[in-house]
Amino acid sequence: MDRIRLLSATTADRIAAGEVVERPAAAVKELVENALDAGARRIHVALEGGGIGRILVEDDGAGMSPADLALCVERHATSKLPEEAALFRIATLGFRGEALPSIGAVARLTLTSRPPGGEAHSLAVEGGSKGEVRPAAGAPGTRVEVRDLFFATPARRKFLRTPPTEAGHAVEAVRRLALAWPEVAFTVEVEGRRVLTLAPADRTARLAALLGPDFARAAVPVTGRWSDLDLDGMAALPALTRATAAEQHLVVNRRPVRDPLLRAALRVAYRDLIAAGRHPVAVLFLELPPEMVDVNVHPMKTELRFREAGLVRGALISALRRALAVGAGPQARETGGETGGGPASWPGEAALAAPAGAAVPGFAEAREPGLAPPPMPPPLPPPWQPGLRLPPPSSWPAAPAAGGRIPVREAPAGDRPLGRPLAQLMDTYILAEAPDGALVLVDQHAAHERLTHEALKAQLLEGEVRRQPLLLPAVVDLPATDLARLLEAAPLLERLGLELEGFGPGAALVRAMPALLGNPDPAPLLRDLCAELAEWEDSTALERRLDMAVARLACHGSIRAGRRLKPEEMDALLRQMEATPRAGTCSHGRPTWLRLGRAEFERMFGRR
Repeated sequence: MDRIRLLSATTADRIAAGEVVERPAAAVKELVENALDAGARRIHVALEGGGIGRILVEDDGAGMSPADLALCVERHATSKLPEEAALFRIATLGFRGEALPSIGAVARLTLTSRPPGGEAHSLAVEGGSKGEVRPAAGAPGTRVEVRDLFFATPARRKFLRTPPTEAGHAVEAVRRLALAWPEVAFTVEVEGRRVLTLAPADRTARLAALLGPDFARAAVPVTGRWSDLDLDGMAALPALTRATAAEQHLVVNRRPVRDPLLRAALRVAYRDLIAAGRHPVAVLFLELPPEMVDVNVHPMKTELRFREAGLVRGALISALRRALAVGAGPQARETGGETGGGPASWPGEAALAAPAGAAVPGFAEAREPGLAPPPMPPPLPPPWQPGLRLPPPSSWPAAPAAGGRIPVREAPAGDRPLGRPLAQLMDTYILAEAPDGALVLVDQHAAHERLTHEALKAQLLEGEVRRQPLLLPAVVDLPATDLARLLEAAPLLERLGLELEGFGPGAALVRAMPALLGNPDPAPLLRDLCAELAEWEDSTALERRLDMAVARLACHGSIRAGRRLKPEEMDALLRQMEATPRAGTCSHGRPTWLRLGRAEFERMFGRR
């Protein structure tokens, strides 16, 4: 007998609604996006019962005629695709014509709309049953009221969280849209209490209002221009991280997204700058032609498909790495009493958006059609290059002679933002006084580890790390499994200046070490490398393997905690930190320095 039958229209609508309206926040997002597409400049949202009891969205947008009002709640009815070909160059937030019919299928929906110069009309939809369009009273724009969300699908309500939790998700959805549309005013009320008020502003002011002073102090501009891609935004220096990725705001063509490709690019850019398990904080705005990105790949339209995915990813990583390549000095000079932070004030709008077609420092303007890949950045200058007025490699502190000193770099006092060294605490921390009187604490091992790391990377970019043959090759005993892993990775390690070979069934013979490391004991280094190799998977990219190996080498080739430093050695270390990119964190993401200014002391002593 026949078993296949057509579902009723009501049942089909409720099934489809489950993809579009999974929780109150999804309904709020869809309604606010409709308001933005309608040209609204003021949007008000009110929630009751976490949005389950009532959602109200009011806007001053274009409004709808009675005929459009009757049609807007029909599935796949939309004003945003004037022709079918427009599906491949979508320039609006919405385009499927699913939001209103989906909400109307599972809730009690009332729409009141008035176009400019016209009369207001109202329409009610309850559980998929549409009423008649009737005359009504209302201001220009559209008012959408949703009551008893999921009353028609009570099983869905069992999967919702508490009303405060659901309200929090809805407010966050509005907050993300507000970041992308700073010229629009937003207000949000929860249970009659105003929780968000945003006046129209420029992008800089909107970011500061939504992300707070901590981000403002720690953020640096991220900017890039290519032939078919514009990138603007702000990224926090590694001193400011979060336990989750919630504060990563990615906006593509004014659409907030949670795209895996873009998030992966963020992780790669911060890979050796922050501790494992921590997440960077950033707000990035990407603009590219609509035909180069497909937004019709996810029910919630939060994931994308780029035509040139690899080039977009590379451009984002390149721009972020350039923005984060700052020494410890500039932040110490500008924070004004914060701990390991960033600029004290936000840059102007000009810093976020360079003129169209203008060349951005560090980026080449691509002239050929399509998205051109960004040029590879030149190798970062090692701390001893003459332009930085630092000591030559033979006397650089990464390879101190027994009982030797770290050489001094003479510099004017005003050119020393990390200040002058005062003392060494516990043979581990350098205490310095900044030019403005603030105290700076530096972890000597973590700081020197970053200096060594950057120097090793610079040599690697030039081809391979310079090595120093050992006068007497060292024999290191290792378990058979560790030895096998080490010998398998020998070609990679040789690029890093570590030359070794097997020496019988359970030992490795070390013939050369990276010259930058001086004369460390090879045994602990090899054992740590074996532990690192044990965690690598066969699929681990070569670049990632090199990064991890460089970090391990840098750790073993750096000044150790517990080593007593002379004043001139401490001074030289501070000067090199000021000149070395990414000197704010060590190779494992831990901070290398902290700053205590007037504000911190006044808080500690109860003076403010």
